[in-house]
Amino acid sequence: MYRLLLIALVIPVLRCSTSTPANSSKNSKDNVAENNPLQGTYWYQGKAEVNSYSLTQARYGQLHQGEAVCIFVSEDFNARKQVKTDDPMAAGADRQPVLKLNMLKRFNTGIYTYSLMMSAFSAIGDKVPLFPLKVSCCVQDWCGQVFSQLNNRNDQFEINSFSYFESEGDQRKVLKAGWSEDGLWNQIRINPQKLPIGSLQLLPGFFYLRLRHRPMEFLQAEASQRALNDSIMDYTVRYPSENRELVIRYKKAYPFQIIGWTETYNDGENLLTTHAELRKSLMTDYWTKHNVADSIWRRALDLE
Repeated sequence: MYRLLLIALVIPVLRCSTSTPANSSKNSKDNVAENNPLQGTYWYQGKAEVNSYSLTQARYGQLHQGEAVCIFVSEDFNARKQVKTDDPMAAGADRQPVLKLNMLKRFNTGIYTYSLMMSAFSAIGDKVPLFPLKVSCCVQDWCGQVFSQLNNRNDQFEINSFSYFESEGDQRKVLKAGWSEDGLWNQIRINPQKLPIGSLQLLPGFFYLRLRHRPMEFLQAEASQRALNDSIMDYTVRYPSENRELVIRYKKAYPFQIIGWTETYNDGENLLTTHAELRKSLMTDYWTKHNVADSIWRRALDLE
C-alpha cells in the first residue's frame, strides 16, 4: 500500500545523483554542540540518516493510520541558485554546506490516499543564518495537489504557492525572514541550544498551512524546552490563536535524533492529536539501493 513512499524517496535522488552528499572534512565546523565526539564525522559519511515512524494523522475530524519517513543528509547547496549543486567545486563562493530534511507522510482517508512531502535546507557553519535557506512542500490526494516553496533571499522569505482550489489559486508573498517551523527540525539536529525559546513570531509548518488552508503568515507563538528524563528532550511550540501545539521529542545526546512528535489542534469539531513514533533508523546511501533486490531494505526500516 505504501510503495509510492519509496518511489517518492528514490526518484528525486536518482535525478540529482551526479554528486553524493558532502563528506569533506573541511566542512566539519558545524554549529553543533561543543565537545561533540562525532563532530565532523556523523553527517559526512557519504550516507543519509533514514528514519521510519508509525503515524497517526488527524484529518476530517478523525485519526488515520499511516507512515512517515524523515531523511536527514548533508549536501552542498548553491546559495544563489537555491538548489543542490551538481558540481560543488564549480559553485565557488555560492557553495553552502547544508543539512537537508526530506519529511514524507502517507496515510489513507477512507477510499483515497494522502501523500505529503516537505524539504527543508538549513545552512551549517560558524557564521550562517539560523533561518532555513529553502523550504518546499507538496500535498497530494485524489482531488488534486498543492505546492508551496519558500526561498530565503536578501533577508526575505519569497513564498510561491500553487493550488487547485479556486479560492487559493497561484499566490506570491514576500515576508521578512524569520523563524520557520519547518526549519526547527534541522536546528534540533544541528544545535538544539540555538532553538528559539519564549515568545516569538513563527511561520507555521507548510503541512499544517496546506491541510488547514491557512494563509502564509507569521503567527505569535510560545516555545519551550524541557528534559523529559536523562536522555530525552521535548521541544514545544504553542500557537494560541490556532489552539495548536507541536511537541518534538529528541535524544539529548548528539546527533540529537528525533524519536517522535505530537501535533494537537482542532480538526472539525474535535481536538485531535497527530502523533509519530520512531520505528527504525539506518545510516545508508539509499540512492544506490534502487533495484528490485534492494526492497529488503524496506523491511529493515519496517516499511510496508
